[in-house]
Amino acid sequence: MRPARAPPGCGRLLAAGLRPLLGCLRPPPGRGVAGRWPSPGLRVPEAAEAERLVQEARRVGGPLRRFIACPRLARTVQRCLWAARGPQPVVLECGPGPGILTRTLLNAGVRVVALESHSAFLPNLQSLENSLDGQLKVIYGDFFRLDPLVTGTVRPPAVCSDKLFEAMGVAAVPWRADVPVKIFGILPQKKERNTLWRLLFILYECSSIFRYGRVELNIFISEKEYKVLTAKPGESRAYQALSVLCQVGCEIQLLHMEPWPSFVTNLKNKGLAVSKSMWLPNDHLCLVRLTPQRDLFSEGLKPTNSATFIFMVKQCLAKRKSRLTDRLNSWSLDNSGQLLKALEIPTDVETGNLYPEDYKRLFEALQNSSVFTESWFHDEVLESIRNINL
Repeated sequence: MRPARAPPGCGRLLAAGLRPLLGCLRPPPGRGVAGRWPSPGLRVPEAAEAERLVQEARRVGGPLRRFIACPRLARTVQRCLWAARGPQPVVLECGPGPGILTRTLLNAGVRVVALESHSAFLPNLQSLENSLDGQLKVIYGDFFRLDPLVTGTVRPPAVCSDKLFEAMGVAAVPWRADVPVKIFGILPQKKERNTLWRLLFILYECSSIFRYGRVELNIFISEKEYKVLTAKPGESRAYQALSVLCQVGCEIQLLHMEPWPSFVTNLKNKGLAVSKSMWLPNDHLCLVRLTPQRDLFSEGLKPTNSATFIFMVKQCLAKRKSRLTDRLNSWSLDNSGQLLKALEIPTDVETGNLYPEDYKRLFEALQNSSVFTESWFHDEVLESIRNINL
């Protein structure tokens, strides 16, 4: 089914008069049936009011961020996040900013934890939190500075995942259990690719947020990055190591595509700051759901050797037109032809034409070879992967 497009008018900010943000009804006494909360009946501000709050943030400064300012877009995102009936996990909203989506989620009966790092947005969010009865929790922090590789005390807005999940009241569950928490956020543009790599690495390692189970990510990313994540073998400009690792590790769903002008930025010139792309389309931000695969791990692929798998895929796809047998032979694997035949993989296949599931099968088979890990996997390479620190 074709993803929903932006409703008319969402890309233009209204010039209507401003109204107070905190026009809400008396908070409910507690949680409702089926895991939902009664709607608090909050008024969702129009786009012009959200723009006013973002203008205040512009005076303070900070890195480029995008915000949802259009109520219609917020309702679309809410429907994407909360489509199923019955009990649903808490939503961790990363960088809520003016709180348009926050209020929309609360009105739908969702329990929300808002993680905000900008001082200009905190007072309104905290006032909203105080007006409710536990449905909203506001935390000062930056999701994209989660679990920094530092020694000593972690200083806000950086935040540790164990402290964050403790504050949310979310306990760890087995990997094959249901999703324990949904996370929503708009990836920072300047660190978009690094952020995706960071998330994939902690997913395969079962560290950070994924120590608590198959945490579901619902993230707005650029259209060009979405094309990379979902690229197929043979798509020479898009099919990369990131494509393989994301498709092996996650179920990928495109929930919605939204034109860039529908979002408000904190740039002082109010510009859109759309990143350019020469080879891939990039006219939208794409709301993508990444749900970790239940059967990701096996006897061959485990969190303890996942860094080896990541590096193997990166090495294979460094030159996408090279033959896979040549790459295997470069690792001193003398029986590469026999191995590929046993896996029913053509011996003349190029690395850029091998399917993601075949990379996983290949890795699992290679675990039976002691030459594999001893000949080419080096500690300094593992360390360089681990040090992706945002």
